[in-house]
Amino acid sequence: MILECYPTGERPPDIVPGRPQRAWMDAFAERHPYRCLPLTMANTTGWEILNPVGFTAEWNGGAHQDCITFTPDHPHPSFHDLVKSHFSRGVITFHTGYLFRTPPGWAMWCAGPPNHIKDGVQPLVGLVETDWLPFPFTMNWMFTRPGRIRFEKGEPFCFITLAPDQALQQTQPITKSLNKNPDLRDQYDAWYKSRSEFNSRLMKQDPEAMREAWQRFYFRGELPEEKGPAPKAHVNKRRLKPVKMGF
Repeated sequence: MILECYPTGERPPDIVPGRPQRAWMDAFAERHPYRCLPLTMANTTGWEILNPVGFTAEWNGGAHQDCITFTPDHPHPSFHDLVKSHFSRGVITFHTGYLFRTPPGWAMWCAGPPNHIKDGVQPLVGLVETDWLPFPFTMNWMFTRPGRIRFEKGEPFCFITLAPDQALQQTQPITKSLNKNPDLRDQYDAWYKSRSEFNSRLMKQDPEAMREAWQRFYFRGELPEEKGPAPKAHVNKRRLKPVKMGF
């Protein structure tokens, strides 16, 4: 499966596989958030488009394009092609620098980096039909209040991943009783019992539970009390391919 990335300018931003690290996650005691596998997997399930020059953006709260001002850290030949106020009303528009093409039936999910927190500005999310689109799209962020924000050099301003959007249209959600699936019921009950007992031991500062610190069933891809085979396709570290030069 190939994701084609066509630069639309002479100096397109760098694209790198999503990185697991987040500053706020590092700041926790013992880097506790990294124990949450869904967080780190989300952080790495896609590619980051990196900002080529640090800059400050300031919005005065007005509704017009000139109500946002952009100040790069130093002169950059393509800065004003990269970022501008296109939609006004506190929206910052980035040009990704690429036209993307995906295989038939696959669309591109365009968003801010997962779990990347920025005070004062919120990434907007788009789903783009890149299996046919012959022109690029933009990445947009919206100020949450008047003020000043920064994007550092090398900071991701866009996160792209792929979605089988055509298949989603054929998906039918159905609610079912756990009692109609005895194997899953047993597995859930075993997990619930183990989880409740472990948390109770933690509250009582049981030495063994304190040393263990957290249960690793999901991280390791294990089922409590061996209530069935472990999933063969479990992944606890994502390694996406870097962008390479085509022909």
